[in-house]
Amino acid sequence: MSPDAPTDSEEPYGPELQEVPHYAEQALLGALLLDPAQLAAVPNLLPEHFANPSHTALFTAMCTLIPPEPEVHRARPVWLTAVLTAAVTSAPGLDAPYLHTLITACPKPEHAAAYGQMIRAEHLRRALREHALRLEQLSNDPTLPDPTTTVCEQADTLTRFFNHAEPHWPRRPGPIPKAAGAPPRAGPCEEDLDEERLFLATATAHPGDLTQLGWLHSEDFSVDLHEGLHRCLTAMARRDDPIDPLTVLWQAQQHAVLIGTNPAQVLDFLRQPAGSAEHWAERIYTRALLTTARTAAREIIALTNDPAYTPHHLIPAGRRTLAELARMRARRRAPPPRIPPAAAVSPRAPAFTAKRPFHANR
Repeated sequence: MSPDAPTDSEEPYGPELQEVPHYAEQALLGALLLDPAQLAAVPNLLPEHFANPSHTALFTAMCTLIPPEPEVHRARPVWLTAVLTAAVTSAPGLDAPYLHTLITACPKPEHAAAYGQMIRAEHLRRALREHALRLEQLSNDPTLPDPTTTVCEQADTLTRFFNHAEPHWPRRPGPIPKAAGAPPRAGPCEEDLDEERLFLATATAHPGDLTQLGWLHSEDFSVDLHEGLHRCLTAMARRDDPIDPLTVLWQAQQHAVLIGTNPAQVLDFLRQPAGSAEHWAERIYTRALLTTARTAAREIIALTNDPAYTPHHLIPAGRRTLAELARMRARRRAPPPRIPPAAAVSPRAPAFTAKRPFHANR
């Protein structure tokens, strides 16, 4: 088989068009075939750091075999024969011509340490991308019985990954390249908006419940109108102002929350409480946490897809991306801020099905 022939990823040759890390793997293996003593130059390199399965098999063989004496290596191809014999058991596509392809691909054997560093850098990029993809998948999975716990556990896995990698890739001084950024997230669905309206209406009817819901923040709401109404509600409760649908509407008008909105429609849904404010708050917080996790995952994926971001950049940038999710989790564990009870609290209204509220966009 010709080394230039395109094959699948399980065979050593691969397509003609390859990314730079593929050539780094070839160059390193070529250096180690030419000079087995260069194994000492890559002490932190592991077989799983290679992307190509055949390259993994070759490096595994090199790490398990005892290199020949230098004079024997110069006289006979015993090292190449031993490496091929050991590697072909797990990579049947390997053959002697490909070993010579690797040797030809090595510019300078004495640069083995640099080639190894390139391979380790790409392995970190791939591993980080896999962790972030897992976080994105979990944050989108509607079948999870406890999505908040599952997503937070995966976020902890990402944090441990950063903690383990950071000592090997410390941040370097200098400007950080600008990343392309994650794709914009989709807007809220009507069900999400209904839940936010029901929370606002129920909290308006029973403002005393807000004293136990300090872990819900205004930025957890999906549209500006609902975020502004929640700010007004919590501020009024803190001042012990009279709270009912009309006083909330008046406060919202004073703070320019109603711009571009029909006040009658807002007043209509504020008059329709249903169920428990804590129940709706849980729903809103969980959705906001999952959205924050999904956004963080997509931003990290975008970073790993940008070749200008080296591991020295990826680790601090990834940590910053996870910071907002960590803050959301921390506020739920902290005791809620004390909000004085409202002056007048109406009796709890029975739950009923609310009318179809209007759709408020940002």
